[in-house]
Amino acid sequence: MGSLIENTRPAAAPLFRLKVYNKCGRMFTSEKGVVEEWLSEFKTLPETSLKSYATNLKDKSSLVSSLYKVIQEPQSELLEPVCHQLFEFYRSGEEQLLRFTLQFLPELIWCYLAVSASRNVHSSGCIEALLLGVYNLEIVDKQGHSKVLSFTIPSLSKPSVYHEPSSIGSMALTESALSQHGLSKVVYSGPHPQREMLTAQNRFEVLTFLLLCYNATLTYMPSVSLQSLCQICSRISVCGYPRQHVRKYKGVSSRIPVSSGFMVQMLTGIYFAFYNGEWDLAQKALDDIIYRAQLELYPEPLLVANAIKASLPHGPMKSSKEGTRCIQVEITPTSSRISRNAVTSMSIRGHRWKRHGRSKGSRQNRSSSDMESVSCWNLQSRFKYDLSFEKIVFKI
Repeated sequence: MGSLIENTRPAAAPLFRLKVYNKCGRMFTSEKGVVEEWLSEFKTLPETSLKSYATNLKDKSSLVSSLYKVIQEPQSELLEPVCHQLFEFYRSGEEQLLRFTLQFLPELIWCYLAVSASRNVHSSGCIEALLLGVYNLEIVDKQGHSKVLSFTIPSLSKPSVYHEPSSIGSMALTESALSQHGLSKVVYSGPHPQREMLTAQNRFEVLTFLLLCYNATLTYMPSVSLQSLCQICSRISVCGYPRQHVRKYKGVSSRIPVSSGFMVQMLTGIYFAFYNGEWDLAQKALDDIIYRAQLELYPEPLLVANAIKASLPHGPMKSSKEGTRCIQVEITPTSSRISRNAVTSMSIRGHRWKRHGRSKGSRQNRSSSDMESVSCWNLQSRFKYDLSFEKIVFKI
């Protein structure tokens, strides 16, 4: 009966419906054709052409925009084959195909959380499968062993691209400080368990780890991916709260629960977006995360967000979106360790030669020379101490 009704519709109806879909953010026939061609092209691709195919894929902007529209439409018939092919890209072992999949990760996370908040879990099955597949691939190495990630907490006593120890103030080298030298604190993450499905208990453990993987490749992400990251961070933070009406976000009106660690990972990506051409979106996302962290009383996101806010310049960075992606810092010049009037070995030798030239004088002169020898010995001892101290400082 349904097919009969479909066949008896006038010819103009599909065209009218296509226009309505386009106004709602859905796909043109041409965009659908681009995605279908991409799906069939990879299936017939020989193994020897994989690298060149991956290199040319990042330049296909029309394909990327069409894939975003597929992901944003949970009821699209192309969503399942698209998710399957993105997973094939990820496990192919080709680095550029892996990054191509990762650029859609923020949008995939948002679509999954939005569908979960509406309690229509069945419509997000393929997205959930893709997220779980990427997670299970990332928690093991090539040999199949569980990964353990490590991070060494930097010491303020050593210079870095972010600070100079001399600008912090005097840091006296006490005996206790020297005894602690070389003992750096290392934080470990893992091993992570494999997951077969996402539940309310493990959802943000998996999503937080996925955002960590995304943040590790931020320098390779295109601008459209950074824009997507900032937008979904704002939406996740304000959905279901009064600020949603201020932002004029439509669609999901339920509150989306978030964890503290997940918000910290969102802030990591937003901090990068500030200095890479997305100042306005990043500023809005930062304000929304602070708003949500205050409501949730999460100390870690509040600490990181306020630190980012305090370190930002007064205005947008004057950098091109296509330029070098970096964080600009000012490094203060270090002061010279040895002053011009410092005692050196040459000055001590000259002092001793003068003393020996006057040793043939009177007893009074001898006594005075003895005093000078004592003072010279003191200078030599002090010089040896200074050298040993300099060695310690340079080792540090």
